[in-house]
Amino acid sequence: MAIKLILLKSGEDIITDISEMHVGDSDNKRVVGYYLSRPCVVKMLRPEENEGNNSGFEVSLFPWMPLSSDEVIPIAADWLITMVEPVDKLKEMYVEDVLNGQNSKDDSSG
Repeated sequence: MAIKLILLKSGEDIITDISEMHVGDSDNKRVVGYYLSRPCVVKMLRPEENEGNNSGFEVSLFPWMPLSSDEVIPIAADWLITMVEPVDKLKEMYVEDVLNGQNSKDDSSG
């Protein structure tokens, strides 16, 4: 499992379990894209100053492409601007709320 925070060309911050999409054999292998497993958009909001809570940010996770039935979504390599290690609290939030099933697509009614 490789949980990373990625920035896409669209400007979206996504947290996901990511793996590389390769072409070619072992001598000539190259990355052409990535597989995003259970990707979520990370929204960071500043709490209202007038509520007396001046410190920090509120972070919310929303499914990326919520109307897809696929849990693994491929993207082309040129759509990824950068990939970084998420801060511990964000990673814990993603694992607990998304990977451990609280926001599972099976829970949605349709």
